[in-house]
Amino acid sequence: MSSQRSSKTFLQLKYGEALDTAATKKSITSLLSSHDGTEVIHHCLKEGARWGMSPDSEEPNTLEAVYILSGKLKLHRPNEGSFLEAGDFLAGQPVSEFIVLTALEDSEFLYITSNPVFHYYSSDTRNLEMLAIEIEKKDGYTADHCFRIKELSMLVGEKMELNSESLQKLHFGALLHDIGKTEVPESILLKPAKLDEEEWTIMKEHTRYGATILRKTNITHFILAAEVVEQHHERYDGSGYPKGLRRDEICLEAAIVGLVDSYDAMTSERIYSKARSKESALTEIKQLRGIKYHPEVVDYFLSVIE
Repeated sequence: MSSQRSSKTFLQLKYGEALDTAATKKSITSLLSSHDGTEVIHHCLKEGARWGMSPDSEEPNTLEAVYILSGKLKLHRPNEGSFLEAGDFLAGQPVSEFIVLTALEDSEFLYITSNPVFHYYSSDTRNLEMLAIEIEKKDGYTADHCFRIKELSMLVGEKMELNSESLQKLHFGALLHDIGKTEVPESILLKPAKLDEEEWTIMKEHTRYGATILRKTNITHFILAAEVVEQHHERYDGSGYPKGLRRDEICLEAAIVGLVDSYDAMTSERIYSKARSKESALTEIKQLRGIKYHPEVVDYFLSVIE
């Protein structure tokens, strides 16, 4: 985990807090006790919500522990998945691996940490998230575009049984995939007509801009996600940008986000384009399997979306 406190965990509660239109919160957090830098935090995760921790090489003496109170959670690990139920316990001093827990049913657990984090929970994530939402609205999407990309990408990643490190990378890469558009002039971003060649060249730089923004945070999970942000417009046949990467040169998480983002763009109503039907979008994706899109990712995506 990064030395910045807000990097310690990520929650899926923002969907409920950041958007006025969101129906329910996916997670509820409360501080039970705090003394001399140690905190006991109570988490309630709704079914399908996720929570995670990252290693922190700069805080080698930090103790972190999770004690399951109720429900059932899946712990995503390399080449395997294990399940945690009431009475199960995880601890590390410090945490030495990426940990992602997915609630398979409504669940509760205690998170104990010797480094106070509660009042800093996800402040950096929230700031970047709100910025990403605003930029997507300007670019013609609805406010929940980022969350749709993140949620569908995570469903595909879990279906592919990615480990916790990959899931954290996917989570933040998907959520903040277009954060670099904050560096694109509004005259280009808000242009209702087709961009000319010079404008399109500038627009394509948003992938590099986004990666730079995340790397400058010096927060572990943002640095991890920067590669996804930079590569999510790369295509399997090398026709994408910014580097024209091909096949396995593209990280798997970026291949997932690139496909999901394309599907959402096809099926979204925007200022300069009409929404296509789900069937039409899926037909195009199937036709471009192994051409624009990673074939294995397409197969898993279809198994989720259909």
